[in-house]
Amino acid sequence: MTLIFIHTLEYSYTESSVDICKSRRIRILINLTQPSTNPDPTVHPKPGITRLPITTGIDIYPHILCQMNRSKSLYANMSGQVATAPGSHPVDMPLRQASTNSAMTDDGEAVPTENPKDTSELLAERLRAWKHAVAYLEDYIGATEKIQKAQSKEYEKVLKTIQNPLREGHHFQQELGGMAGLFENMRTNTQGLINSHLETENNLKGQVLPILDRLHKEIKHKSKELLSGAAKGAKEVDKARNTTQKHIELLGSQTANYQSHGASMKSHEDPYVVQRGVLHRLHKQVLEENNNRHDLLSVQNNFAQFEGHIIEVLQQTMMTFHQFIHAQSQREQALFEDMLGTAQAIPTNLEWEGFVHRNQALLIDPNAGDRSVDSITFPNQNHASTQALIEGSLERKSRNKLSFSGYTTGYYVVTPSKFLHEFKDSDNIRKDPVPELSIYLPDATIGSTNGEKFNVKGKDVSKGIGSKLSGTSEIAFKAHSAADANKWYEVIRAAAGNGPTEAYSSGPTSPVESNQGSMSLPPPIQTQMQGQTTGQTVGTVTGKEAVASPVAATPTGTNAADFAPMPEKTA
Repeated sequence: MTLIFIHTLEYSYTESSVDICKSRRIRILINLTQPSTNPDPTVHPKPGITRLPITTGIDIYPHILCQMNRSKSLYANMSGQVATAPGSHPVDMPLRQASTNSAMTDDGEAVPTENPKDTSELLAERLRAWKHAVAYLEDYIGATEKIQKAQSKEYEKVLKTIQNPLREGHHFQQELGGMAGLFENMRTNTQGLINSHLETENNLKGQVLPILDRLHKEIKHKSKELLSGAAKGAKEVDKARNTTQKHIELLGSQTANYQSHGASMKSHEDPYVVQRGVLHRLHKQVLEENNNRHDLLSVQNNFAQFEGHIIEVLQQTMMTFHQFIHAQSQREQALFEDMLGTAQAIPTNLEWEGFVHRNQALLIDPNAGDRSVDSITFPNQNHASTQALIEGSLERKSRNKLSFSGYTTGYYVVTPSKFLHEFKDSDNIRKDPVPELSIYLPDATIGSTNGEKFNVKGKDVSKGIGSKLSGTSEIAFKAHSAADANKWYEVIRAAAGNGPTEAYSSGPTSPVESNQGSMSLPPPIQTQMQGQTTGQTVGTVTGKEAVASPVAATPTGTNAADFAPMPEKTA
């Protein structure tokens, strides 16, 4: 037995993990045994041991050093070669094309890393700062009302109502002329109001404090409105991003499986299909992100006006307060006039402009454009397995022998995974593009072309309701032209080159079809298809090697006539 270490694995763990598992990177000790003769790669004679299959002549059985509560999928990122038993060849482990955990900060990333709640939380914190600022002033005037009875001793309490430093004071301009300067000025002048009179008590209580109380309620209502709306929008954005991230990780897994297993996979695991699913969910995510962005931008733009209103109300409050205090001594009057002058000197946009300047990184830029799917990239977006060999619209004859509906148009794709998929259309936005028909071409039999028509006989493996009812059936296709039919035929024939072929009859099976010459099916082909296509664009076949023509693929010799296509029957 040989003991080796595999490269680190990204792993999610819980707080209860043992000390060796408290690092996000762990090492897994595995045992290497001799090549197994067990034909089933998922069964091992020893219970409790899970096999980790690798495409070589050995089996690897991992023994995890600690038990963990897996909250997410385990993705192994192996690089290099794994040392094996003496005398065996090194094992080349498959490499992932990209990491889904890469930190991306530009607008081109599929799942942005910023928290959609950052902007709303920042604005909510600012509202709390204003609420506290108003509360300072409420406490100040309320204490002033009481101080009118107790004079100097009570004004000492007034001085304590304004905290120093201010809570959330970093939101205000610290230089003279801002809100911080206003409260500092009030602290200084309050010291001179120790000997104020009781004559203004009733006026302060009935006419000044209600203004601040209404303003306080306005700020609280604004804060509640912001948090309720932002929480809902951020929740939808997080939900959409999580869904997109899961499908991007699934795409990475399927593309890795495509490379390591030679494109042998199920139809719904086709990277092409998974990629289209990613695009569908990405459209939904971007829609939620843009909606949330517009909502926050609207709230953000209204903040300037709202803060101007707050400052105007504060100025009005200070003015009213000054009017009632004016009857006091000249010294007290001078102190309050100084506080009033400080408050009135604050421009309505001073605090907001300073706030925007200090927090440009967190606030939304109103001049920036909306996100677009066309400018977004994600891992494995242009992987070879996601590019169709050929795709476009074809007409398919109804499989109902008694149907007079003729041909129906669909969107068909031949993928590098050797599947022929049928979709209703090529749209990835309106709904999730799930194949309505999927035929694994190596297991199918291809009929030769007859003008713009050709046949494919195979089993629908799309897992849909129709696949359970139809089983194996012969499907007649009609292209837009004979040239298009030949392109489709050559690509399908190349994809099915390693699969079985069999002779079958594609002639009419009912009196109705036998009397419709225009609807007759193309003659069968009885030769084994071979070839390989390296790429395809819509309506054209591309690649480094030319695809063999049907004539070149026809067997030669004395028995060549036995494999010639049968002529089409006409009415």
